[in-house]
Amino acid sequence: MTTLEILQAAKAACVSLSLLSTKEKNDALLAMADALEADCQAVLAANAKDMDAVEGKINTVMLDRLRLTKERIHAMAEGIREVVALPDPVGEVEQTVTRPNGLTIQKVRVPMGVVAIIYESRPNVTSDAAALALKSGNVCVLRGGKEAFFSSHAIVDALRKGLEKLGLSRYFVNILDDVSRAGANELMTATDYVDLLIPRGGAGLIRACVENAKVPCIQTGTGICHIYVDRAADLEMALDILENAKTSRPSVCNAAEVCLVHKEIAEQFLPMLRARLVEKREESGLSPVELRLDTRSSQIIDGTVMGEDDFDTEFLNYILAVGIVDSTSDAVAHIAKHSTHHSEAIVTKDPVAADFFTAAIDSAAVYVNASTRFTDGGEFGLGCEIGISTQKLHARGPMGLKELTTYKYVIRGNGQIR
Repeated sequence: MTTLEILQAAKAACVSLSLLSTKEKNDALLAMADALEADCQAVLAANAKDMDAVEGKINTVMLDRLRLTKERIHAMAEGIREVVALPDPVGEVEQTVTRPNGLTIQKVRVPMGVVAIIYESRPNVTSDAAALALKSGNVCVLRGGKEAFFSSHAIVDALRKGLEKLGLSRYFVNILDDVSRAGANELMTATDYVDLLIPRGGAGLIRACVENAKVPCIQTGTGICHIYVDRAADLEMALDILENAKTSRPSVCNAAEVCLVHKEIAEQFLPMLRARLVEKREESGLSPVELRLDTRSSQIIDGTVMGEDDFDTEFLNYILAVGIVDSTSDAVAHIAKHSTHHSEAIVTKDPVAADFFTAAIDSAAVYVNASTRFTDGGEFGLGCEIGISTQKLHARGPMGLKELTTYKYVIRGNGQIR
């Protein structure tokens, strides 16, 4: 099917999906999860084709984003099942007002309609997005990256089997065959069909959507996340947090990309940082972190001299930009200049510094003494997320079910006229 034909089918399916009860949607999700696990071998075979096609063309970190295993497919299915347990926002009455003339006005949660998601080489986004869209009463149109073409299509094929087993429309979940830029632009400008566009990917994708989209668009994903180690920090805690935030999964948007260190502890802390992230990891056979050092930190430890754009780069790799600041105020100013407003953290035992940091930082998630890796729908109790919004309208931070709905006013009267 062409992109236009898929969009037309998706729009036509909106009403029937919006009328499903919570139980019917939950039954559909359970059937989708079971079908995904039943088609595990087919999905793995499709993923193998994708892996073979990019072998030697992308780095090992990006390969890991693309790779599927039996365990990861099971985790994807479990993610769908977890959405079943979440409250259904559709139909929720947020406010009821009775006017002096007897009119009763209710503000009621309703689905968006057709939600389009453009994403790159992460096949698990396919099932996450489909599950959240369906539970919130939305038809989804997915446009995956070319690197994950076969994997994403195999996942959608499996999910559709689950829907069709219950007699539901296969067009509740859709995926585009056209992965070209022209195809993406067609999706961005489909004002007659798309009610919300969510891009999940790197800075280039987000920028292209923001600049070209004529449909409502959420800015998500790009994460130049900072961790500031204050002069009152517990240094061992800071090392634990930094290692987790940088190395547990460096290819995701909530991984730390910048470490800022207060000048009063820099000479003590930076050698500890290098020992933990470089030397001990090398000794253990793990990938060491390349430290990109500003002028002041390079006078204390060895590393790579920082490039002009390193404070403004989402590395998505074992690379960490390191800088020294004179105060918490300077750390906040630095973050304001370089942040993508995703996630920032302060490590400190000083409640005054912590309160100042959380009040002054203008990002979707601000942490005190914790890793930025917790910025995630599942960790926030939202279920598998559809993206992490770095803007302020209409959603901010991890986007769960409620963020995939809007509202309408339902007014009941008994013959009132104005």
